[in-house]
Amino acid sequence: MKLSEQDVSAFAAYLRGEEKSPATVEKYRREAAGFVRWLAGRELTRELGRAYKDLLSQGRSPAGVNGALAALNRLFAFLGLPEYRLRAVKTQRRIFRDEARELNEEEYRRLLSAAGARKNERLRLAMEAICSAGIRVGELRYFTVEAARLGRAEVTCKGKSRTVFLPAKLQRSLLRYAKAQRITAGPIFVTRSGRPLDRSNIWRDMKSLCREAGVAEEKVFPHNLRHLFARAYYRLERDIVRLADILGHASVNTTRIYTMESGYVHRRQLERMRLVI
Repeated sequence: MKLSEQDVSAFAAYLRGEEKSPATVEKYRREAAGFVRWLAGRELTRELGRAYKDLLSQGRSPAGVNGALAALNRLFAFLGLPEYRLRAVKTQRRIFRDEARELNEEEYRRLLSAAGARKNERLRLAMEAICSAGIRVGELRYFTVEAARLGRAEVTCKGKSRTVFLPAKLQRSLLRYAKAQRITAGPIFVTRSGRPLDRSNIWRDMKSLCREAGVAEEKVFPHNLRHLFARAYYRLERDIVRLADILGHASVNTTRIYTMESGYVHRRQLERMRLVI
């Protein structure tokens, strides 16, 4: 069978119909399109599939290769070609998080202070909402005036719904902000034209705070606020199954990535064991 750009377009449409996130649709579409271009009209064979996997392995990390293979395997399943499925690259699960890329609580507070100094209350409150409730940046649109009054938001993401509870202090801040902005109903975090903020708005505004806050740019992006929530919750409760439910994860294996400790913490634990005499 020969694969075409029409197959890629149909695949992307299928993923949208499955209510996959726009980011997932685009990633899978891009990987599928790259594979089709590489085939250059050749008949699909298992040998070519393995050759492409080898090519990916030369320029990507194991995690990057496996991400691409997941997209291609989904494409093969969609086309009714499961026999072309490619095996993932075997990797050892990481047990420590990268301290150079993880935001800590002190840095988070400095970002809030920098946003406050700029009088950018919308950005400050958006960061607080993401971090204190553990939501995805795309879920901010569910933080409505009605949700703030109730103290909980009904969030739908990736075809699943869950209830997100708002801390009382966040409730009050959201309602106070909405009143000041004369927002009486609907989403609280909106642009000047009234459209809900999107990932790019918040990502750009957060990056602009780095110098003033004294925080490395590679640490500053919305999803890191969700990671910070997960680590803070896990330190208090040590209940990874409950945390997975709160975050909306289908698997606790995903949640484990969020709660990994740093190598520094692990070294301190080793020292406390006092097994070197």
